[in-house]
Amino acid sequence: MSKDELLGKIEDRSASASVIGLGYVGFPLAMAYVAAGYRVVGFDTDPVKVEKLTAGESYIGDVGEDELKAAAGSGLFNATADMSRLAGTDVLVICVPTPLTPQREPDMSYLSATAETIAEHIRPGQLIIVESTVYPGATRELVLPLLEASGMKHGADFWLAFSSERVDPGNKEYPIAKIPKVVGGIDENATKLCAEFYRPVVIDVVPVSSAEAAEMSKLLENTYRAVNIALVNELKILCHKMGLDVFEIIEAAATKPYGYQPFWPGPGVGGHCIPLDPFYLSWKARDYEQGVRFVELAGELNWLMPQYVVERTGAALNARGKPLKGSRVMVLGITYKADVEDMRESPALPVIDRLLKAGVEVCYHDPYVPAVPPTRKYTFDLESAELTPEAVEAQDAVVLVTDHTGVDYRMVLENAELFVDTRGVTRSLGWDGENVVRA
Repeated sequence: MSKDELLGKIEDRSASASVIGLGYVGFPLAMAYVAAGYRVVGFDTDPVKVEKLTAGESYIGDVGEDELKAAAGSGLFNATADMSRLAGTDVLVICVPTPLTPQREPDMSYLSATAETIAEHIRPGQLIIVESTVYPGATRELVLPLLEASGMKHGADFWLAFSSERVDPGNKEYPIAKIPKVVGGIDENATKLCAEFYRPVVIDVVPVSSAEAAEMSKLLENTYRAVNIALVNELKILCHKMGLDVFEIIEAAATKPYGYQPFWPGPGVGGHCIPLDPFYLSWKARDYEQGVRFVELAGELNWLMPQYVVERTGAALNARGKPLKGSRVMVLGITYKADVEDMRESPALPVIDRLLKAGVEVCYHDPYVPAVPPTRKYTFDLESAELTPEAVEAQDAVVLVTDHTGVDYRMVLENAELFVDTRGVTRSLGWDGENVVRA
């Protein structure tokens, strides 16, 4: 199939799409294309996800089961782990994880494995798009050679482009359809095909000069946020020592009508982007013997915030005549942000891990996470405790990490011996009791 033939199929919506990786990025994207009238095959190596989707069960809050069942009932969507079916679609979108290694360097293993699998099944006339977050140059330097190992050549047999995901789980104001897409291809034809593929499902498409420019724009977006969050986190520590309320100060500064945007401190940063992207950028900068000191400092400072929370909790308990070791602590909210079930890179996990290693008897409550099974990084196995006055009274401290809106904070505050507030909830409630420590 020629470039013009593929472009025609994209424009008349007769093109079919593969979405590889059905997580918080891929699953909503697949549903968006089904809603636009495209036939979509969703691929995932996790058989549990495939089984749930086949049964009409959604595991992501941003996609309702009615929407999923309607998509499956239309005949336009089905999920599979059979990668040989990649050859039967026209556009392949890669949405697999790209985490960090234990050394905080880019882990491209999932992306590389996916590109190798595509190379086994690639056919002439396909467009491949990388949505996974990568370092600048990864699409051209890593993915392209793996695809061309099939014997096919870019520009003659297939086209490759990058368009970063911009999914914000739980954000009802900005679903996929309302967020512009930045696209950059290996060449102009790839950029054109990629841009036309996204036009039916997003409010605007922003083509840039290359895949590298698109990759860098993604890192800039999230590094900007990481640096500013690190700034207010550092100021939070300073304000505590000075006896000042950092939330009051941020609110006051935000009254300036120009030149200032408020960012809010917390127990650390979570999600797949903000905790990782600064390290992707600083890692790649080494190839050019260029330091990015602000970026590296921001990443390090945000990673250290869970330890600060534990230290403040220990100091608060000590001030009340109780050692941290042997204390009973409830962690309140463990997802990475409020009102979602997303646990990726949640700062609650290192908080729990550090508390356990300090000899604390830890429990947690989160209405979105019924259980936390062991992982390669964190070996604890916990189930969400019921949030009752009795359960709160039984704790030496309650540490608020994630401020879900459905929690009865007044009940917790009325019954907690010590409430460690990392999110400023007590200030918004006007609660200034002696049992509150803001961390």
